[in-house]
Amino acid sequence: MQHPPEPGAPADEAARSGLRRVVDAVADRVRALPLSQLDRAPLGGQEVRAAAVRRAAQELADLGADAEGRPRRALPPLALHGLGDQLAVVGHDVAEHGDAGALRAAHDVVTGLRRAL
Repeated sequence: MQHPPEPGAPADEAARSGLRRVVDAVADRVRALPLSQLDRAPLGGQEVRAAAVRRAAQELADLGADAEGRPRRALPPLALHGLGDQLAVVGHDVAEHGDAGALRAAHDVVTGLRRAL
C-alpha cells in the first residue's frame, strides 16, 4: 500500500499538473460568473462569492510565499472582474513551488472554493 507523501516531501509532476487543472477550472468559473453573482452569496450561503474567492486567493498566496521562503503579504484588493486572474496566478505559484503538503493544502482550498461558489 502506497502512503501519501509527508509534508515537506517533494511533489511529483502529476500532483502539480492536477493542481493546475483544478485551479484553472475554478478560475474560469469565477471569470464566467456575472459580476452581480460574484457580489452576492449563493442561495443558502452566508459568504458573498467575491469574499470567498479573495479568502481562497489569500490562502493560496500564503502557501506560495511559504513554499518560496518569502514573507507573507496581503494580496491587493482587485475589482470583481480581476478575481479569477488573481486566483489563477497565486494557484499556479503554489503548483510551481510547493512541496507535496502545500499542493494538498492548495487543492483543498480550491475545491472548498468550488463548493462555495
